Amino acid sequence: MSFSDGREHAAQRVSTASGDDDDPLDDARLARRLAESAGRVLLELRRDQPDLDPSALKAAGDQRSQEHLAAQLQRHRPADSVLSEEATDDTTRLDADRVWIIDPLDGTREFSEIPREDWAVHVALWEGGELVAGAVARPAMGDTLATDDPPSLPAAVQGPIRLAVSRTRPPAFVSALAARLGAELVPMGSAGVKATAVLDGTVDAYVHAGGQYEWDSAAPVAVARSAGLHASRIDGSPLRYNQPDPLLPDLLICRPEHADLLLAAMSALRDEDDSK
Repeated sequence: MSFSDGREHAAQRVSTASGDDDDPLDDARLARRLAESAGRVLLELRRDQPDLDPSALKAAGDQRSQEHLAAQLQRHRPADSVLSEEATDDTTRLDADRVWIIDPLDGTREFSEIPREDWAVHVALWEGGELVAGAVARPAMGDTLATDDPPSLPAAVQGPIRLAVSRTRPPAFVSALAARLGAELVPMGSAGVKATAVLDGTVDAYVHAGGQYEWDSAAPVAVARSAGLHASRIDGSPLRYNQPDPLLPDLLICRPEHADLLLAAMSALRDEDDSK
């Protein structure tokens, strides 16, 4: 959908936050506020229903966070489109100028394993072909990384490159990459936590090649780029969002000084696979 004129478009960029009616929010601040408020919904669910079996807790978390975010976006940005992991894809978004890309609960397995902390909420805004705002809330860790106040890139750490990897499903490609580079694999939970671990200084890079969707990476990529990190496909090509098929199967987020080395090593691995 498109706006009829510039005044209407500008009006969509400012809203009033739920619970703080005197505080108008631009898109970046709204992304943070939405991610944090959804995080509170999820923490309350964990607190109030700790005896739910894991499958029921996963389902309840997905549903409650989705309902909360959908209602808040309808309130604050009713003219915008939404792409969410937990909602039917409305393909009218393909003609929209602005699309919120959300993952209401990233890392359902970790969320269901109380008291694990490595799960997240993703809220990002795509506008005119680019990610323009994003927030990754890590509610159980008590923090949010967002583009309204980009995090500082931590100092480099000497030693082997540290790669964030899934604690339950480490892709063979990443294991092969680590072997080639003499890198260290650091297992952890959700995609958002793995991506933002680069900003914590816990790892130097997050490489994923096992299949993801736009909602898995949009908010982490927006935040990573705002902090000066490299973000691309594993072949170095751009990450494109609001596509007809939301599958976005691979991803590299890393400290900028490691990008060339990692891309070259991944290219060599792909060439070796092709020659087999």
